[in-house]
Amino acid sequence: MNKLIFMVEELSMKTLLELVLPRIFGEDRPFLVIKHEGKSDLEKSIPRKLKVWTDKSDRFIILQDQDKEDCIQLKRRLTSLCEAAGRPETVVRIVCFELESWYLADLKALSLAFEKPDIAKNQNRSAYRDPDSHSQPSKRILKLVPDFEKVGGARAIGPHLNVENMRSPSFKNFVQAVRRLSDSE
Repeated sequence: MNKLIFMVEELSMKTLLELVLPRIFGEDRPFLVIKHEGKSDLEKSIPRKLKVWTDKSDRFIILQDQDKEDCIQLKRRLTSLCEAAGRPETVVRIVCFELESWYLADLKALSLAFEKPDIAKNQNRSAYRDPDSHSQPSKRILKLVPDFEKVGGARAIGPHLNVENMRSPSFKNFVQAVRRLSDSE
């Protein structure tokens, strides 16, 4: 069975994925999440790692926050790095705008993680219906959970995040891509 290799920009993404991925494709699927020290470190690492990776049956997924960049241009840039490294089949997924958008898409998970049941009641309010449209979702999370921090938040939310929740298009696209790769063996 080939391994799925996830290259991510930061520790909070690694933390979240290690908790969520087994629920997307099952406990038996081998995977590895490689964290980087930010976007520039990730982008420098892509060509090096993809070129020297010895097991050509392994499949790569690059995951990066959009932040303030143009999503289409960012995806093109990352995809071209993968192609130049000889791994054009690498899947690139962009989180719109930040990882915290995925948490806003599942306020029930956020409320369970931080034991604040009132948070979940906000899910159908207009401010939370389109979580990928918030350019700074981390600020909105801090309004709901003032002591929120990225890595601890990922660790707390990960066990509760509903992998079937498709409220965030970027999360939906990520889950679908992971399932396609996992099933393509």
